[in-house]
Amino acid sequence: MRPANIVTSVADILAGIAISGVLSSGVSIPWLSIAFLAASTACLYGGGIVFNDVFDADLDKIERPERAIPSGLISLKNATILGSLLLFAGIALAALNSLTSGFLALLVAVFALLYNKFGKHHPFFGPLNMGLCRGFNLLLGLSIVPEMLQSHYYLAVIPVIYIFSITMTSRGEVHGGHTKNLYLAAFLYAIVICAIAYFAFVNDRLLWSLLFLLPFTFMIFRPLLKAIKEPIGKNIGGAVKAGVISLILMDAAWAVTFDALILAFIIAALLPLSMWLSKLFAVT
Repeated sequence: MRPANIVTSVADILAGIAISGVLSSGVSIPWLSIAFLAASTACLYGGGIVFNDVFDADLDKIERPERAIPSGLISLKNATILGSLLLFAGIALAALNSLTSGFLALLVAVFALLYNKFGKHHPFFGPLNMGLCRGFNLLLGLSIVPEMLQSHYYLAVIPVIYIFSITMTSRGEVHGGHTKNLYLAAFLYAIVICAIAYFAFVNDRLLWSLLFLLPFTFMIFRPLLKAIKEPIGKNIGGAVKAGVISLILMDAAWAVTFDALILAFIIAALLPLSMWLSKLFAVT
């Protein structure tokens, strides 16, 4: 279920909540809705990852025999049941907030299954498919105030671009990759950083945003440059792992950009937890 990754999906939700402005609206904080949406994304991500292993069970027997299904730790049937329960729970929990949230959760689940079954095998639509999952996840957090989706939906393009680049890079983590993909990833990373910095500048929050954007930039580019220099599986895997975990800092930058400074620090505090979990469980 990749616990370290699940933490990053919760960070996406908190970033969406920050963008919605609900925390600075002057009304009481909707703690129950926040809990529903955070639990929803945890279930959706966990379920999606379980189905990733379900659909890859035969391939993992060859490439990654240490994984849960090929190693015999869990049967294919029980893994399928677990993944299904998690996805259904994710949709139901989101629907408790609103029908709009439930629909967005459904989209996340559908696109996760599409990626696991078909998308991952396509060099362009696969990364785009995975990016859409994260984009919808940010919108799931934003849906805590459904009306805000109409004016801020376009912000989901940023995580789509970012996850597109990570997913494209990850294709070389087993057998090694091509430097052209890594250079493209570096270019897309730069677009993401500049886009967030632009919104922070427009909202007069650039200096606060840099508090998270600078370490974010360092965390993603250091292993990526190493992979560009030597594009072997180990280095590419390290770049992918750093890219996934660094999402937390990107989400913190989103939060402070929309004047939710305290929430930004709360999101950033999830980084040590995710890094600790990444040492115990696989990230990629």
